[in-house]
Amino acid sequence: MVNQLLLVVLSAPLVYLLYLIFIQPRYNPLRNLPGPPSKGLFRDQLGMVMNPSVSPRTHEHFVKTYGRNVMIRGILPWDLRLFTLDPLTLAHVMKHSHIYEKPWQSRRLITGLIGCGMLAAEGAVHKRQRRVATPAFSVQNMRELVPLVFAKGDELKEKWLEMVREAEKETEETGGLKLDVCHWVSRATFDVIGSAGFDYQFNAIQNETNELFSAYKEMFEVAVSQQSGALWGLAVIYLPILETLFLLAITWMLYLMARYPDVQARLRAELLSLLPPTPLSALTPDEVSRLYAGIAELKFLENVIREAMRLIPPVHSSARVATRDDVLPAATPVRTRMPDGSTQEVKEVRVPKGAFIHVPVEGFNLDREVWGPDGWAFKPDRWDNLPEAVVSQPGLYNNTLTFSAGPRACIGLRFSIIEIKTFLFILLTHFTFAESDEKVGKANVVLTRPYVIGKHMAGSQCPLLVTPYVPEGAQYS
Repeated sequence: MVNQLLLVVLSAPLVYLLYLIFIQPRYNPLRNLPGPPSKGLFRDQLGMVMNPSVSPRTHEHFVKTYGRNVMIRGILPWDLRLFTLDPLTLAHVMKHSHIYEKPWQSRRLITGLIGCGMLAAEGAVHKRQRRVATPAFSVQNMRELVPLVFAKGDELKEKWLEMVREAEKETEETGGLKLDVCHWVSRATFDVIGSAGFDYQFNAIQNETNELFSAYKEMFEVAVSQQSGALWGLAVIYLPILETLFLLAITWMLYLMARYPDVQARLRAELLSLLPPTPLSALTPDEVSRLYAGIAELKFLENVIREAMRLIPPVHSSARVATRDDVLPAATPVRTRMPDGSTQEVKEVRVPKGAFIHVPVEGFNLDREVWGPDGWAFKPDRWDNLPEAVVSQPGLYNNTLTFSAGPRACIGLRFSIIEIKTFLFILLTHFTFAESDEKVGKANVVLTRPYVIGKHMAGSQCPLLVTPYVPEGAQYS
């Protein structure tokens, strides 16, 4: 009797596993959608949609071959997921955040790291936290932070000038210095967040030995350095968006300026038109606020930021999980296999409770059927004459998903734009940026992080040649 009972207990998990692998997927409505062929029970298709080096081509291939609502396989055999680039479907998912929540894996990991804040909370808890936090991000409060952001941007500028002068003394040569702008912008951003959010001076620009800064940096650099292993896969799949911590966006914008020197020169000319004759550090808070008001209205600066955020969104992709059975609307026909084995085109997708929805932020932003044949190119002037298809796209920021959409859209959008415009103004009016001898690639580790190709073990890096800007006819000293 005991042996029989033991046999039942031991066999129950095996039976359940066989049920998950062979039976449950047969009743999942997502299996009726078109999608790439399976290569085996434990061969997922997440890498091809989440690796920035291949994902643009993968996304486009999916749309052309299978349509805009596609079934892909997750890590486990029964993990059938909806990959969607249909704007109506995505809008429904992002709008109904009470139905489509972040996966529990995401929430558990982020809660373990920083507690159950807005990034991890769902439902009524998230609503309450967002309602409490929203006044802190009001227009008036953001304006009051402008002098602080300017002060940190100016401190970073002075630090770089000091480093360039020291390097020139040592080598007795001019010509700038190779700097890891990702590292330095992260330090400056950490200082801004410490002062603005916690009234705490990390002094990361001057000294990076602060324990909290070191711990945060280490947490993500381990993931970058192991991006080809299991840790990287889990981090990419389950860690949630951390919009408010490191606006890597500035690093990618400086990288794009280095790659496109004509755009850099044109933007610098626009920014120099507002550069005051007195040092920034000598301006009063009111003068800084008036200066930023002028910067905020610069047209080409706005276009460059929009285009950079579209082309390289800080968050490559995200995931949601259905908390109940639902029917998603679709703007484009979905080829669906019917019970009798025939295939019909319908304008809806049935999603079962527990199914993952893959939200391809980058794929949405780069969709060439929407943005045009040059949708993968960096062209800031496109924003002066957008295709009609763009205007109907969902998204908090300029019809893109860079800052998400719906009730969980990034609450820190205004703060992000202030920091980006301020740092670009200060850095581009005092330095020129050029590519170094090290090629930079993209790694999708929570955020889209730069790394030196062939040196991923070193973590996030974006080395650029940084040279003090000298106006034509002037002399650098």
